Amino acid sequence: MYNAYNAQQTIPRAEALSAFMRGVYGWMAAGLGLTSVVAVAVASSPAMLRLVFNPVALIVLVIAELGLVMMLSARINRMAAGTATGMFLAYSALNGLTLSGVFIAYTASTIASAFAVSAGMFLAMSVYGLVTKRDLTSWGSFLFMGLIGMVLASLVNIFVRSSALGMLLNYVGVLVFVGLTAYDTQRLKDMGSYAPMNDATAIRRGSILGALTLYLDFINLFLIMLRLFSGNRD
Repeated sequence: MYNAYNAQQTIPRAEALSAFMRGVYGWMAAGLGLTSVVAVAVASSPAMLRLVFNPVALIVLVIAELGLVMMLSARINRMAAGTATGMFLAYSALNGLTLSGVFIAYTASTIASAFAVSAGMFLAMSVYGLVTKRDLTSWGSFLFMGLIGMVLASLVNIFVRSSALGMLLNYVGVLVFVGLTAYDTQRLKDMGSYAPMNDATAIRRGSILGALTLYLDFINLFLIMLRLFSGNRD
């Protein structure tokens, strides 16, 4: 992510950091809002639910979402700001399609409770990442290993179907994603501190990539909290 800016040609500016972080949180909020609107709209339409939740459509959606994330992460520095913004919003909308099933699988009270707790935890850890003087760089490798371990254990649990392992993975997941929220926020703060004041396009592209990073942290935390609030049922 640091490749978005050439730190040798810029100097730290409080104004640049403020503009950058406003962009990050603003676009993240826009992405979450679009995801929510699409999810509710699809969940309210039996025809759309039948269209989205069939094996072929789900595979296409997952591939499209992964493709958008990888393209944004790898090619953000070569994209026009408008293109990067459009791809992020497209990803948010596609994610709304796949997350529409949440409104069918869980009660409104469970969704509201999980969202409220997730938002509170995300806000607290993001603020911590912004204000702490502690260098969180060392968290990166630990959190990445934890994430990989979660993925592998989840694959094993598909076949084992252990409720105890599933619950353990949820608790580990909470720790991993609250940690990633603080870690990613601090990285974005460092990145924004060297944002070029005279390059609005670079600031916009960096803000979009930062928004995507925090968006993913929040969505994963929310999905884990949903499982915890529902008693870990699938």
